[in-house]
Amino acid sequence: MNMKITLLAVLATAALAAPAAAQSAGDMTLGLGVALVSPKSDNGALAGAAATVNDSAQPSITFEYFLRDNLGIEVLGALPFKHSIYLNGGFAGETKQQPPTISLNYHIPTGSKFTPFVGLGVNYTKFFDTSSPLGDLKIDDSFGVAAHLGADYALSDKAALRFDLRYAKIESDVSLNGAGIGKVEIDPLVTGISYIIKF
Repeated sequence: MNMKITLLAVLATAALAAPAAAQSAGDMTLGLGVALVSPKSDNGALAGAAATVNDSAQPSITFEYFLRDNLGIEVLGALPFKHSIYLNGGFAGETKQQPPTISLNYHIPTGSKFTPFVGLGVNYTKFFDTSSPLGDLKIDDSFGVAAHLGADYALSDKAALRFDLRYAKIESDVSLNGAGIGKVEIDPLVTGISYIIKF
């Protein structure tokens, strides 16, 4: 919640900062940071029981190439996120996932050190190393829409600090010992902070 409030404050005060360079066609950026994946509160039902998936944080990396001035295509990667799964509050298993995401981002020129941006893209989530004391648990991979919102604060012409929020549609069929037991609905909000290097 504190990260969300900070991001909103960044966007609201963009016009008050000193001028900074805009992103130009052909520019590239590399971002190194941390991302917190927070699944929504209601994660569906598995085998008739309410499912809950916990949060996970990992180092993240982004690469963005600017196709046109202020318009970039970005790839997000991260170390595998690890989640515990609970059914009716009892531990039911755990899994790891990697959520590479491709987004088209528009960076809004403000003539200030703050540059807000919005983006839309697609997320692919691969689940692996899934285990459960109940038996052979399997979670199918997922494709879904992804939305992106954030702001960069320029530290120099070649570096910035980024705060961002992402939403990804992640829904996957789940099976136990080969039999389908329902669909898990993760649909997380991903909060990130990263150091951006411009090339």
